Order: sequence, then C-alpha cells, then structure tokens
Amino acid sequence: MTTQEQRNKFERDGYVVIKDFLNQDEINMLKKSCHKIVENMDPEEHAKVIFTCDEDQTQSRSNYFMESGDKIRFFFEEKALNDKGEIQVDKHQSLNKMGHALHWLVPEFKQVTFSQKVQDITRSLGYVDPRIVQSMYIFKPPKIGAEVNTHQDATFVCNIPLKLFGIWIPLDDCTTKNGCLQFVPGSHKTNPCNIWFRRHEDGTPGTYFTDANKYSDITDDQFVPEETKAGSLVLIDGQVIHRSNPNLSEKQRHAYTFHVYDGHQTEWDSRCWVQPTEALPFPSLFQVA
Repeated sequence: MTTQEQRNKFERDGYVVIKDFLNQDEINMLKKSCHKIVENMDPEEHAKVIFTCDEDQTQSRSNYFMESGDKIRFFFEEKALNDKGEIQVDKHQSLNKMGHALHWLVPEFKQVTFSQKVQDITRSLGYVDPRIVQSMYIFKPPKIGAEVNTHQDATFVCNIPLKLFGIWIPLDDCTTKNGCLQFVPGSHKTNPCNIWFRRHEDGTPGTYFTDANKYSDITDDQFVPEETKAGSLVLIDGQVIHRSNPNLSEKQRHAYTFHVYDGHQTEWDSRCWVQPTEALPFPSLFQVA
C-alpha cells in the first residue's frame, strides 16, 4: 500500500500523506455512522468534559475520560458550553471529539480500521504484532474548533521500547483556514519523546505531565502545514512533533484517527492513561475476526 518513496519520506520526516486512501462511499459511511451516534447521544447523560492538550487537563481528572478506553464517550468544545456547562450550540457542532473504542464497537469504523489496506501499510513498516490502542473521531467544528497544541503522540500512548504510529484520515478537505495538521519534519529523530502524560503512581486519581516546559525550543517557523484532501491518510510517527490551529472558518474539519503499536518484544506502558481491559484487550490488527 505504501511505495518506497512514501516509506522513505516517512522515515525522513516522521509523517507521510497517502492520497485517495478512502473513496467517497467510505468517507460517507463513516460520516453517516458518526452522525447517527451523535444524533442518539443525549448530552445530559454525559459529563460535560472539555478536551485539551494543555497542562490543565480537565478531562484527565474525570473517570469519564480515564475509563473511556473500551467505550464511546464524548468530549466537548470549550466554546460550545456556557458558564454553567450547558450546550449553547447544536449538539452536532458542540463536540471536539468522541472516542476511544470506535474501532471495536462501531462496525463502520471497525471495517476501516482492520481493513486489508491498513494491514498492508502496517506490514510495510515491519510490524510483527500490531495492536490497536484507541480511536477517535475529531470534529473541529466551524468557528469554535479549538487548536491542538504542540505535542507528540507518544506522550499520551506508548509501549516500551517505543514502536508506535498514528493513522489520521481526514473526512473533509483540510486547509490552513480550517486547521490542517502542521508538522516539524524530522523531529521524531532530533527531538525524541521525553514528555509523558502519566497516571499517578500512588493511585491518586487523574494524570499529569512529566515536564511543564514542553517544546519551549520549538518555534513557529519550524512547522510545515499539510493541507490534505478528504479520504487521504496521514501516517504519523509516534515521536514527530505536530499541532493544528483553531478552526475559525465556516467549514468543519472532521477526521478519524487511531493508534497502532507493535506488541512484538515490547510491553505496554502501565503508566499510560489508556490500558487494556477485560472488556477490550488491545485487539490484534492481523487476527481480528
């Protein structure tokens, strides 16, 4: 599924865009499935948890977030809520993301996640026992879609030794106006991940970052925006530095994303926020029924 040129770029830059990964029918399938889930969601039955990548992780202090690895849960945009935590926009425009078990619990997302196309990409990267950690639908709604601050995916999900990548599939055209991804090419080599988002070792509820001064040496001019067409696939090394700006435009920027690690001769880090459960051990990409 990947060419040698694409693999070379991924190795060099830490990311690569593969065009036309999903066709229009597949894009529509995921969007319709998402719409149905949100349509059936009663906001009053869910904690009004805001998603951010900041030090002040509101959702990290909530069991609603910490126990979402084997469920589908909803995380709201800060600007969609008033001071009382009440939704002040249409609920379809209020969400930052939903996750984290779409890949297992929703047939349409499972179909894409465990597709032969994804398996082929994973094999081309030399993965022996690839396992799906978690999945998310990112909404980035018009006008209020929040920025995603500078980060590395391995900060939040990692195995030891680290061998992990993300797949990010835009379901709308992504531009600099609606908050496309931006990368620091080669940073997976020059800036190996040493900032971690951890559970407290003493069992105290919630999580914390191990470094409060993260990415202070990264400047704006190092970021390269990657405008992508709907249906593309962005392959993201777990250590490459990236971000996205807020969506201040009139157009939404939906995307489906999930993370894969190699379970061969590695161990999942028990300090990560997401852990395998009895209900959902991290499923094997190659052995799913």
